[in-house]
Amino acid sequence: MASVYLTVSDIAAMLEVAPDILRDDIRDKSHPASIAYRKGKLHTKLALHSQEVKLASIGSPLALENARRNLLDMEDDE
Repeated sequence: MASVYLTVSDIAAMLEVAPDILRDDIRDKSHPASIAYRKGKLHTKLALHSQEVKLASIGSPLALENARRNLLDMEDDE
C-alpha cells in the first residue's frame, strides 16, 4: 500500500488498526511494519528514478534537472 503512496491513515484503515499505532510501528525502524512500509515506498521511488533517467537520456529538460538533483542528493548522502 505504501508503494502506491496511500496515507498511513488509509493503510491503517485497510489493516484495521489505529493510525497512531501504525505510525508508532513505522517510526520503529526495526518493526516489520516499518520495514514493509519503507520498502514499499522505495520500490516506487526506484521505478520513478529509473523512468526519470530514461527520460533524461532522451533529452527531457525537466528529467535532466531531476536526475541531476537526484545524483547530487545521492552524492551528499555518501
